[in-house]
Amino acid sequence: MWKPGTQCVAKGDHTKVKTGEIAYHKGDILTVLEARQGKGVYLVRHNRTGEEGLITASNVREREAIRVDRSLSLMPWFHGKISGPEAVNKLKPVEDGLFLVRESIRHPGDYVLCVSFGQDVIHYRVIYKDKKLTIDNKQFFYNLIDMIEFYSKDKGAIATTLRRPKEKEGTKSAHVELSKTGWLLDISKLTIGGSIGEGEFGMVCEGEYMGQKVAIKNIKCDVTAQAFLDETSVMTKLQHKNLVRLLGVILHNGLYIITELMEKGSLANFLRTRGRSVITASQLLCFALDVCEGMEYLESKKLVHRDLAARNVLLSDDDVAKISDFGLAKTVTKSLDNAMLPVKWTAPEALKKEKFSTRSDVWSYGILLWEIFSYGRQPYPKMSVQEVKEKVEQGYRMEAPEKCPPGVYALMSECWDADPKKRPAFHKLRGKLEDVITSEVLSD
Repeated sequence: MWKPGTQCVAKGDHTKVKTGEIAYHKGDILTVLEARQGKGVYLVRHNRTGEEGLITASNVREREAIRVDRSLSLMPWFHGKISGPEAVNKLKPVEDGLFLVRESIRHPGDYVLCVSFGQDVIHYRVIYKDKKLTIDNKQFFYNLIDMIEFYSKDKGAIATTLRRPKEKEGTKSAHVELSKTGWLLDISKLTIGGSIGEGEFGMVCEGEYMGQKVAIKNIKCDVTAQAFLDETSVMTKLQHKNLVRLLGVILHNGLYIITELMEKGSLANFLRTRGRSVITASQLLCFALDVCEGMEYLESKKLVHRDLAARNVLLSDDDVAKISDFGLAKTVTKSLDNAMLPVKWTAPEALKKEKFSTRSDVWSYGILLWEIFSYGRQPYPKMSVQEVKEKVEQGYRMEAPEKCPPGVYALMSECWDADPKKRPAFHKLRGKLEDVITSEVLSD
């Protein structure tokens, strides 16, 4: 029996509906609302249209979360630095269209596409030129994923289309795993619109997928796309009203990550551009509570966000704040490249000893509260990153923003306790914040 909130993938089309049933097409995602009387009958909501109706469990399959798995690869056919003779050995027994890609030993920075054809293995040098890859100086590609995708459909300048990858030992195809679990979307159903922002790793555009407005993050760099596969895996496990919802991914020109569209953009930008004249104090408290509830959910899943800040909170059309960017999120506290750390938002123990925990996220939440109640100001105004590191270590804490409710500043101060164990957990913070909201409403 499925619990409410379970996501299901339709196995086929269901268009001839009886009274009370819902219509859907193969691949549509449906969310279970409740079990109904009758064997395997559920009331569901269609993720795209929002319509509600009944389904029979045998017509759908549960959409599984993807395990974060280091062996999961967007490029299982990439074998790294191996020699030509080693590649030939790996492509035995000979089979037309069996292929792999290796790093060129003779030409560092270039690659070699090795393809089995006839009784031979043909080695095509892939030249890196003007930030693009080419075999024949006619067809250019952003990355290896893009190139393999093209030659799998069109033989172009090579002897045969690519038919079957020779996977590197110890890797699993991300394409197969994403398909199997229901997270791989269809590029032909995606319409890409204008840019809504430039992320650290590529363009973010708005668009439509099967009639639903979506945000599209396209990561073209192979290595970065592979790293974002971990972020995607984390997001498949998470379902909460205050977390940006992942709809799925598309493997094309690298990696497309498709999420629900948050029409009002980042909370930081919203606060700065609207200011006190537009945004009420009660709205600020609602944003603070939304984020706290989202973080309480992550806390319950033993997930550490590591990059909680107003820039990574997005607003929906109806002003619901949702946490995004799980790029640094980890289920375990492994060390992280310090150069990537947002110093002004990071707890002292995380900066100094790389100790990340839910309590270091609580520190960041305190900074985010300060951002919210200062209407999007940069924390520690006029202080350099180095000054912040030194002064915070010595016990310095920011003063309350102008007109900030005393109860909210008291919460910030608790979040900034030097001892992580003394900082309140998110479920406690939520209770305290609800008390502040109640007292603010009564005092109005």
